[in-house]
Amino acid sequence: MKKIFLLLLCLCLVGCSKSNSNNIINDFQKSVEKSKSYHLVGTMELNTGEETFNYDLDVMYLKDDYYKVKMVNTTNDHEQIILKNTDGLYVITPALNKSFKFDSTWPDNSSQGYILSSLVKDIKNDKDVTAKDNIIDVKVDYPNNKELTHQKIYLNKDNVLEKVEVYGDSDLPNIKIEFKTVDLKANISKDEFELENYINDDTCENEENCESKTTMSNIEQAIYPLYMPSNTYLNSSEVVNNDDDSRVILTFSGDKNFVIVEEGAKVEDSHEIIPVYGEPLMLNDTIAALSSNSMYWTSGNIDYYLASNDLSIDEMVSIASSLGNTQSTLATK
Repeated sequence: MKKIFLLLLCLCLVGCSKSNSNNIINDFQKSVEKSKSYHLVGTMELNTGEETFNYDLDVMYLKDDYYKVKMVNTTNDHEQIILKNTDGLYVITPALNKSFKFDSTWPDNSSQGYILSSLVKDIKNDKDVTAKDNIIDVKVDYPNNKELTHQKIYLNKDNVLEKVEVYGDSDLPNIKIEFKTVDLKANISKDEFELENYINDDTCENEENCESKTTMSNIEQAIYPLYMPSNTYLNSSEVVNNDDDSRVILTFSGDKNFVIVEEGAKVEDSHEIIPVYGEPLMLNDTIAALSSNSMYWTSGNIDYYLASNDLSIDEMVSIASSLGNTQSTLATK
């Protein structure tokens, strides 16, 4: 009789635990899906094992697929904004008066720890998702970084989001996002998602009154990648001097031919929109524009452009990540 009682007690405890786990997950999903507009404020830490990069985050969402993610690198105050509205997806760099426009399904095409619908999507896609002590453990999908395998979603006693940690093989998180403010009933206007709010067009009546572009830095020697595909070598390094700046052109040959162009970043007189047939991809200290055969990004006030018909996307990311001792941890494709 005692054995039967203990067995029933164990079954009851297991059933209650599973029910409680399901309640935590379901309550979180419902709270996100009910939200027509939300505002999140927090911080993001990217850890490569060798370097740590810290960002201030400000995230806004409005139903009908409006998103605005403001990221500010706390080390150098480098600010970029991911903006999605009815016109498309943009990555804006206000300091350079420049933006990339993407034809993309972001944020649905990758895990995003700071987008609530992405967290819910990860939960729905993982049949083995678990929850214990208000911590949801779920698989992730980062197409350009397969080393990232799962994330922990931390909720408070009211099932409100507090923190997200993304892991690979290590016990230490590669990405840590902590939320200071979570407002699921934010009163956000569509005006917040207008591109015009984040550009600075100084119009001129005539060319004589127009100031020339401001170059943020001047590059005088090449910055070489630390990663190189096998049987590939540096063919030539050329410095091109113009009146107000310099440009370095690196040509690599062998099994994988590619070119890297480096020059000082410039502040545009009028806002420049560069169309990209690809995706935004986050390197540790900046957001890059990635297409099938090229990458463009700005880091340390230097513009980088990498182009190749031979490199895979993974190889392009590895090369770009190794320039300037910067490594990639978070991909948004």
